[in-house]
Amino acid sequence: MTVRETEPPAEPAAEPAVDPAPTSDAAAPGTSARPEDERLPFVRSLGYGLQHILAMFGGVIAVPLIIGGAAGLTPTQQAVLVSSALLFSGLATLLQTLGVPFLGAQLPLVQGISFASVSTLLTIVTTQGGGETGLRYAYGAVIVAAVVGFVVAPFFSRIVHLFPPVVTGSVITVIGLSLMPTAAGWIIGNDPTAPGYANPGDIALAGFTLLVVLVLSKVPVLSRLSILLGLVVGTVAAFVVGKASTDGLSGVDAVALPHLFDVGAPAFAVGAIVSMVVVMLVIMVETTADLLAVGEIVGTKVDSRRLSDGLRADMLSSAVAPVVGAFPTTAFAQNVGLVALSGIKSRFAVALGGGVLVLLGLSPWLAAVVGVIPGPVLGGAGIVLFGSVTASGVRTLSQVKYRDNLNLVVVATTLGFGLLPVVADGFWSNFPDWFATIFGSGISSAAIMGVALNLFFNVWRPGEPKQPSVVAAGPPLVLPERMPTSEEPSAQT
Repeated sequence: MTVRETEPPAEPAAEPAVDPAPTSDAAAPGTSARPEDERLPFVRSLGYGLQHILAMFGGVIAVPLIIGGAAGLTPTQQAVLVSSALLFSGLATLLQTLGVPFLGAQLPLVQGISFASVSTLLTIVTTQGGGETGLRYAYGAVIVAAVVGFVVAPFFSRIVHLFPPVVTGSVITVIGLSLMPTAAGWIIGNDPTAPGYANPGDIALAGFTLLVVLVLSKVPVLSRLSILLGLVVGTVAAFVVGKASTDGLSGVDAVALPHLFDVGAPAFAVGAIVSMVVVMLVIMVETTADLLAVGEIVGTKVDSRRLSDGLRADMLSSAVAPVVGAFPTTAFAQNVGLVALSGIKSRFAVALGGGVLVLLGLSPWLAAVVGVIPGPVLGGAGIVLFGSVTASGVRTLSQVKYRDNLNLVVVATTLGFGLLPVVADGFWSNFPDWFATIFGSGISSAAIMGVALNLFFNVWRPGEPKQPSVVAAGPPLVLPERMPTSEEPSAQT
């Protein structure tokens, strides 16, 4: 991962016999202060924290809206999911940045609801009865899988080699592609027999929202807020043309504490749990990469203990989140990039942003305001939002070496296998329920196939012929920037 170069922290006069505990809140006497422990003036810290929240807000609210919509929840119930997502994103950010013994990496890292879990959660909800019943099984699977992740966190560095870029890039690409049907459903609807299905006016509203997002992406000051501002402008346009309503705001409390197990006690199914354990491993890979990246940006040491503390905080937050109706959390990569761009390294500034998220999560009315956003507007922004997840996976795959190996076969098969349940709904429907739940999710099936193929071709190495596969035989298809003229010699290939 390429990041902006930063100055390393000043070295102490003498190397201590034992490294200072990476979870201590302040540097030990006689050693230099960690750059992430810098305390900025309150107003400046608050502004920086708000900038972090605005940069990740669209991603946080998208997950509960996707899952709530698939479960057929009412706008009021979806508002509760949004409130819970905001609340737990804030609490997880506070735990990760401030930390307590054995929990929290104490780095300027923003936690939010993970997109990596969406595909699998949707599969669990739909295969376990749908509605609130499906959500109960989804919450049960998250709790058990996060507990497993919490237990294996100290040993994760020993198995992280199972998820090299050839695997993680393929899985992330599948995540983005598997979410595109959701964006399409927001725009045109999910029932072809329903009145107004694929209404041209809805498609035009989605196209207008997409245009706003793209235009704002070219404005330097507003580019990082393009998704959020696109949702705002698109919603205003929806009111103008009569495609939005504020009916869902009536009778909603301004402030309220979250309800415990609002849809009922969690339920448990083996297939749902196994598929979610796979997702948790992928989430841990994402968080590990973000922890190492932000440590490099800040110029601070991230050792195995600090990594374990960060992963434990991530998994604990994910395990407790379903109690109030939230979903698994993970570090947000876009906020790691914001640390690099701004050069502000203080974890306390990011913690203030987490506090703002908590306050927003305690206001159902503010969450209901989010529920006012009509589906076509969400879908227009979702094209960019979900497409960016796909592009992130493609960028990771671009770092993979394809010469003299079978990595191209690994990528091709992983993508194809992961997309089977996306392009052919019900592909595994005649298999046992536990099997259909695991492989009915694009991300879990892609992760299982990717890990297995990477082990087979790159770890066990049963043999590598000089020309390993017809799949990998073709050259990269890249057009030249300029075609040679008749007077110039042609390039030898």
